[in-house]
Amino acid sequence: MRRNRILLGICLAALLAGCHRSMTQPTPPPEPTLPKQTKAEKAQSAADVHTRLAQHYIDIGNLQGALEKVKIAVQDDPTFVPAQTVMAYIYERINDVPNAEAHYRRAQELQPDKGDTNNNLAQFLCRIGKGQDAMPYFTKALADPFYKTPDVALANQGICQLQMGDQAGAEANLRKAIQLNPNNANALLQLAHVLYLKQQYFDASAFLQRLDAMGQFNADSLKLGYDIESHLGNRDAAQNYSKRLLSQFPDSEQAQALNSSVHP
Repeated sequence: MRRNRILLGICLAALLAGCHRSMTQPTPPPEPTLPKQTKAEKAQSAADVHTRLAQHYIDIGNLQGALEKVKIAVQDDPTFVPAQTVMAYIYERINDVPNAEAHYRRAQELQPDKGDTNNNLAQFLCRIGKGQDAMPYFTKALADPFYKTPDVALANQGICQLQMGDQAGAEANLRKAIQLNPNNANALLQLAHVLYLKQQYFDASAFLQRLDAMGQFNADSLKLGYDIESHLGNRDAAQNYSKRLLSQFPDSEQAQALNSSVHP
Protein backbone atom coordinates (compact mmCIF):
# COMPACT_ATOMS: atom_id res chain seq x y z
CA MET A 1 0.00 0.00 0.00
CA ARG A 2 2.76 2.41 0.92
CA ARG A 3 4.53 1.60 -2.31
CA ASN A 4 1.35 2.37 -4.30
CA ARG A 5 1.03 5.77 -2.57
CA ILE A 6 4.65 6.55 -3.43
CA LEU A 7 4.10 5.63 -7.08
CA LEU A 8 0.92 7.71 -7.18
CA GLY A 9 2.78 10.65 -5.71
CA ILE A 10 5.53 10.36 -8.29
CA CYS A 11 3.00 10.20 -11.14
CA LEU A 12 1.10 13.25 -9.84
CA ALA A 13 4.35 15.16 -9.46
CA ALA A 14 5.36 14.28 -12.98
CA LEU A 15 1.97 15.36 -14.32
CA LEU A 16 2.04 18.66 -12.47
CA ALA A 17 5.57 19.31 -13.65
CA GLY A 18 4.48 18.64 -17.21
CA CYS A 19 1.50 20.95 -16.88
CA HIS A 20 3.68 23.63 -15.38
CA ARG A 21 6.13 23.45 -18.24
CA SER A 22 3.37 23.52 -20.84
CA MET A 23 1.75 26.56 -19.22
CA THR A 24 4.90 28.58 -18.67
CA GLN A 25 6.84 27.61 -21.79
CA PRO A 26 4.41 26.86 -24.61
CA THR A 27 5.91 25.23 -27.64
CA PRO A 28 6.04 27.87 -30.41
CA PRO A 29 4.33 26.96 -33.68
CA PRO A 30 6.63 26.26 -36.59
CA GLU A 31 7.55 29.37 -38.56
CA PRO A 32 5.90 29.51 -41.97
CA THR A 33 8.30 29.01 -44.81
CA LEU A 34 7.93 31.83 -47.32
CA PRO A 35 8.75 31.08 -50.93
CA LYS A 36 12.06 32.59 -51.87
CA GLN A 37 12.11 35.04 -54.76
CA THR A 38 14.10 34.01 -57.77
CA LYS A 39 16.65 36.39 -59.23
CA ALA A 40 14.24 37.26 -62.05
CA GLU A 41 11.42 37.94 -59.59
CA LYS A 42 13.63 40.23 -57.52
CA ALA A 43 14.63 42.13 -60.68
CA GLN A 44 10.99 42.56 -61.70
CA SER A 45 10.00 43.74 -58.22
CA ALA A 46 12.76 46.36 -58.28
CA ALA A 47 11.72 47.46 -61.76
CA ASP A 48 8.10 47.75 -60.64
CA VAL A 49 9.06 49.98 -57.69
CA HIS A 50 11.13 52.34 -59.86
CA THR A 51 8.44 52.43 -62.58
CA ARG A 52 5.83 53.44 -60.00
CA LEU A 53 8.15 56.17 -58.77
CA ALA A 54 8.58 57.37 -62.35
CA GLN A 55 4.81 57.52 -62.79
CA HIS A 56 4.55 59.57 -59.60
CA TYR A 57 7.10 62.04 -60.93
CA ILE A 58 5.11 62.29 -64.17
CA ASP A 59 1.97 63.06 -62.18
CA ILE A 60 3.68 65.98 -60.43
CA GLY A 61 5.23 67.25 -63.67
CA ASN A 62 8.84 66.27 -62.99
CA LEU A 63 9.76 64.57 -66.27
CA GLN A 64 13.49 64.70 -65.57
CA GLY A 65 13.04 62.86 -62.28
CA ALA A 66 10.68 60.42 -63.97
CA LEU A 67 13.22 59.63 -66.67
CA GLU A 68 15.94 58.99 -64.10
CA LYS A 69 13.73 56.55 -62.19
CA VAL A 70 12.49 54.67 -65.23
CA LYS A 71 16.05 54.27 -66.53
CA ILE A 72 16.85 52.48 -63.28
CA ALA A 73 13.74 50.34 -63.78
CA VAL A 74 14.90 49.29 -67.23
CA GLN A 75 18.33 48.47 -65.83
CA ASP A 76 16.67 46.38 -63.11
CA ASP A 77 14.68 44.39 -65.67
CA PRO A 78 14.88 45.20 -69.40
CA THR A 79 11.94 42.86 -70.05
CA PHE A 80 9.51 44.72 -67.74
CA VAL A 81 6.92 46.06 -70.20
CA PRO A 82 5.47 48.87 -68.01
CA ALA A 83 8.97 50.35 -67.66
CA GLN A 84 9.49 50.28 -71.43
CA THR A 85 6.11 51.91 -71.97
CA VAL A 86 6.66 54.66 -69.40
CA MET A 87 10.09 55.39 -70.86
CA ALA A 88 8.59 55.64 -74.35
CA TYR A 89 5.93 58.03 -73.06
CA ILE A 90 8.50 60.28 -71.37
CA TYR A 91 10.71 60.41 -74.45
CA GLU A 92 7.67 61.35 -76.52
CA ARG A 93 6.79 64.10 -74.07
CA ILE A 94 10.29 65.61 -74.39
CA ASN A 95 10.16 65.28 -78.20
CA ASP A 96 12.81 62.58 -78.45
CA VAL A 97 10.97 60.71 -81.20
CA PRO A 98 13.65 58.09 -82.06
CA ASN A 99 13.98 56.92 -78.46
CA ALA A 100 10.22 57.01 -77.94
CA GLU A 101 9.67 54.81 -80.99
CA ALA A 102 12.41 52.41 -79.92
CA HIS A 103 10.82 51.82 -76.52
CA TYR A 104 7.24 51.56 -77.83
CA ARG A 105 8.53 48.94 -80.27
CA ARG A 106 10.45 47.14 -77.52
CA ALA A 107 7.30 46.91 -75.38
CA GLN A 108 5.39 45.48 -78.34
CA GLU A 109 8.17 42.97 -79.04
CA LEU A 110 8.03 41.78 -75.44
CA GLN A 111 4.24 41.32 -75.61
CA PRO A 112 3.49 40.93 -79.33
CA ASP A 113 -0.09 39.70 -78.87
CA LYS A 114 -1.29 42.14 -76.22
CA GLY A 115 -3.88 44.77 -77.03
CA ASP A 116 -2.26 47.52 -74.95
CA THR A 117 1.25 47.27 -76.38
CA ASN A 118 0.01 47.10 -79.98
CA ASN A 119 -2.42 49.99 -79.52
CA ASN A 120 0.26 52.15 -77.87
CA LEU A 121 2.69 51.59 -80.72
CA ALA A 122 0.03 52.11 -83.39
CA GLN A 123 -1.20 55.32 -81.81
CA PHE A 124 2.34 56.65 -81.55
CA LEU A 125 3.11 55.82 -85.19
CA CYS A 126 -0.04 57.65 -86.21
CA ARG A 127 0.95 60.69 -84.18
CA ILE A 128 4.29 60.94 -85.99
CA GLY A 129 2.72 60.60 -89.43
CA LYS A 130 3.28 56.87 -90.03
CA GLY A 131 -0.36 55.97 -90.37
CA GLN A 132 0.10 53.12 -92.84
CA ASP A 133 2.68 51.51 -90.55
CA ALA A 134 0.24 51.82 -87.65
CA MET A 135 -2.64 49.86 -89.22
CA PRO A 136 -1.25 46.31 -88.68
CA TYR A 137 -0.69 47.05 -85.01
CA PHE A 138 -4.27 48.23 -84.57
CA THR A 139 -5.34 44.93 -86.15
CA LYS A 140 -3.17 42.99 -83.69
CA ALA A 141 -4.56 44.96 -80.75
CA LEU A 142 -8.13 44.14 -81.75
CA ALA A 143 -7.24 40.46 -82.24
CA ASP A 144 -6.42 40.10 -78.53
CA PRO A 145 -9.48 38.34 -77.02
CA PHE A 146 -8.51 39.54 -73.54
CA TYR A 147 -8.08 43.21 -74.46
CA LYS A 148 -10.24 45.12 -72.00
CA THR A 149 -10.74 48.32 -74.04
CA PRO A 150 -11.07 47.46 -77.74
CA ASP A 151 -13.23 50.56 -78.17
CA VAL A 152 -10.12 52.65 -77.43
CA ALA A 153 -8.14 50.98 -80.21
CA LEU A 154 -11.07 51.33 -82.63
CA ALA A 155 -11.37 55.05 -81.84
CA ASN A 156 -7.62 55.54 -82.25
CA GLN A 157 -7.66 53.68 -85.54
CA GLY A 158 -10.56 55.82 -86.73
CA ILE A 159 -8.67 59.00 -85.86
CA CYS A 160 -5.62 57.70 -87.70
CA GLN A 161 -7.70 56.89 -90.77
CA LEU A 162 -9.24 60.36 -90.68
CA GLN A 163 -5.76 61.90 -90.64
CA MET A 164 -4.93 59.84 -93.72
CA GLY A 165 -8.06 61.08 -95.51
CA ASP A 166 -10.03 57.83 -95.20
CA GLN A 167 -13.35 59.23 -93.99
CA ALA A 168 -15.31 56.06 -94.72
CA GLY A 169 -12.91 53.85 -92.77
CA ALA A 170 -12.78 56.38 -89.94
CA GLU A 171 -16.56 56.57 -89.66
CA ALA A 172 -16.92 52.79 -89.64
CA ASN A 173 -14.41 52.26 -86.83
CA LEU A 174 -15.68 55.17 -84.76
CA ARG A 175 -19.21 53.78 -84.95
CA LYS A 176 -17.92 50.37 -83.85
CA ALA A 177 -16.16 52.01 -80.91
CA ILE A 178 -19.39 53.71 -79.82
CA GLN A 179 -21.32 50.45 -80.17
CA LEU A 180 -18.86 48.80 -77.78
CA ASN A 181 -18.79 51.77 -75.41
CA PRO A 182 -21.50 54.43 -75.85
CA ASN A 183 -19.59 56.67 -73.41
CA ASN A 184 -16.33 56.76 -75.36
CA ALA A 185 -15.92 60.54 -75.43
CA ASN A 186 -13.11 60.53 -77.97
CA ALA A 187 -15.12 58.42 -80.42
CA LEU A 188 -18.20 60.64 -80.04
CA LEU A 189 -16.19 63.79 -80.72
CA GLN A 190 -14.35 62.37 -83.70
CA LEU A 191 -17.49 60.87 -85.25
CA ALA A 192 -19.20 64.26 -84.94
CA HIS A 193 -16.17 65.74 -86.71
CA VAL A 194 -16.34 63.18 -89.53
CA LEU A 195 -20.05 63.80 -90.03
CA TYR A 196 -19.42 67.55 -90.03
CA LEU A 197 -16.83 67.11 -92.79
CA LYS A 198 -19.41 65.09 -94.73
CA GLN A 199 -21.89 67.97 -94.24
CA GLN A 200 -24.23 65.72 -92.27
CA TYR A 201 -24.74 68.50 -89.76
CA PHE A 202 -27.88 67.18 -88.06
CA ASP A 203 -26.29 63.80 -87.25
CA ALA A 204 -23.08 65.54 -86.21
CA SER A 205 -25.03 67.73 -83.79
CA ALA A 206 -26.73 64.68 -82.25
CA PHE A 207 -23.43 62.96 -81.43
CA LEU A 208 -21.92 66.16 -80.07
CA GLN A 209 -24.94 66.70 -77.82
CA ARG A 210 -24.43 63.20 -76.42
CA LEU A 211 -20.86 64.16 -75.60
CA ASP A 212 -21.92 67.45 -74.04
CA ALA A 213 -24.54 65.70 -71.90
CA MET A 214 -21.75 63.58 -70.42
CA GLY A 215 -19.92 66.73 -69.33
CA GLN A 216 -17.02 65.73 -71.59
CA PHE A 217 -16.30 68.96 -73.42
CA ASN A 218 -13.13 70.81 -74.35
CA ALA A 219 -12.05 73.57 -76.69
CA ASP A 220 -12.25 71.25 -79.72
CA SER A 221 -15.80 70.10 -79.02
CA LEU A 222 -17.07 73.62 -78.25
CA LYS A 223 -15.61 75.03 -81.47
CA LEU A 224 -17.03 72.11 -83.44
CA GLY A 225 -20.40 72.67 -81.79
CA TYR A 226 -20.32 76.31 -82.83
CA ASP A 227 -19.48 75.37 -86.44
CA ILE A 228 -22.17 72.68 -86.64
CA GLU A 229 -24.95 74.80 -85.19
CA SER A 230 -23.95 77.75 -87.39
CA HIS A 231 -24.35 75.56 -90.49
CA LEU A 232 -27.73 74.37 -89.21
CA GLY A 233 -28.82 77.98 -88.70
CA ASN A 234 -29.33 77.45 -84.95
CA ARG A 235 -28.12 80.86 -83.90
CA ASP A 236 -28.87 80.54 -80.17
CA ALA A 237 -27.14 77.15 -79.91
CA ALA A 238 -24.14 78.48 -81.83
CA GLN A 239 -23.86 81.50 -79.53
CA ASN A 240 -24.05 79.22 -76.49
CA TYR A 241 -21.08 77.21 -77.74
CA SER A 242 -19.26 80.44 -78.56
CA LYS A 243 -19.75 81.91 -75.07
CA ARG A 244 -18.62 78.72 -73.38
CA LEU A 245 -15.52 78.47 -75.55
CA LEU A 246 -14.48 82.09 -74.99
CA SER A 247 -15.15 82.02 -71.24
CA GLN A 248 -13.70 78.61 -70.40
CA PHE A 249 -10.83 78.38 -72.92
CA PRO A 250 -10.03 82.01 -73.77
CA ASP A 251 -6.37 81.37 -74.64
CA SER A 252 -6.97 78.30 -76.81
CA GLU A 253 -6.29 78.15 -80.53
CA GLN A 254 -9.97 77.38 -81.05
CA ALA A 255 -11.03 80.55 -79.24
CA GLN A 256 -8.59 82.61 -81.31
CA ALA A 257 -9.90 81.01 -84.50
CA LEU A 258 -13.46 81.81 -83.47
CA ASN A 259 -12.56 85.43 -82.74
CA SER A 260 -10.88 85.71 -86.12
CA SER A 261 -13.92 84.35 -87.93
CA VAL A 262 -16.35 86.58 -86.07
CA HIS A 263 -14.12 89.68 -86.09
CA PRO A 264 -11.87 89.36 -89.17
